[in-house]
Amino acid sequence: MTQDEMKQAVARAAIEYVVSGEIIGVGTGSTANFFIDELGAIKDRIKGAVASSEATAERLRGHGIQVFDLNDVDSLAVYIDGADEITLQGAMIKGGGAALTREKIVASVARQFVCIADGSKLVKVLGRFPLPVEVIPMAHATVARSLRALGGDPQLRAKDGKPVVTDNGCYILDVHGMQIADPVTTEQQINQIVGVVTVGLFAQRGANIGLLGTAEGVKRMTF
Repeated sequence: MTQDEMKQAVARAAIEYVVSGEIIGVGTGSTANFFIDELGAIKDRIKGAVASSEATAERLRGHGIQVFDLNDVDSLAVYIDGADEITLQGAMIKGGGAALTREKIVASVARQFVCIADGSKLVKVLGRFPLPVEVIPMAHATVARSLRALGGDPQLRAKDGKPVVTDNGCYILDVHGMQIADPVTTEQQINQIVGVVTVGLFAQRGANIGLLGTAEGVKRMTF
């Protein structure tokens, strides 16, 4: 199976975690896009969705799925999203698509977090994938110095020579070279740095279910 075929397989498998008659949370990225396409086929079973990014909202609406503002929703039955890395304990690095803050906010109100990813994203220790940190633009240099003190090599994410700007009007620092043996503690440390909006570590609130696409089929894990 190709990587895209694995992503499509986990997207299909995630449909069984969609709760009929409820509003669900939907993540951002290539695997989440496969899930949105699958969700479009059963859109009449749900009330609608809360999107973790403007791109996700646009894709949901393209399938005729009603998009709700999170402020108008008390809770979500489930949040379904991909990951850049995930451990056997359900801790994740997310933010490759620059939507980490909204992803973390939407996930925080969901009763269940289902992570969908291809099998290559499963790791023993987080950190091979650069750790995204969303920062207030005026603070990116001072935050970078603090991240270097923690042993990382932060680089400002840029495209066409200009900083990537998130849906929140912020910048992303991608931190290379970290081996994150204690993701909960590291998440707390980085979130305490003044100027950080949030870090792309999802450990304090990790996944409840993992669906990983492999050559042998979808592997299911419970955390």
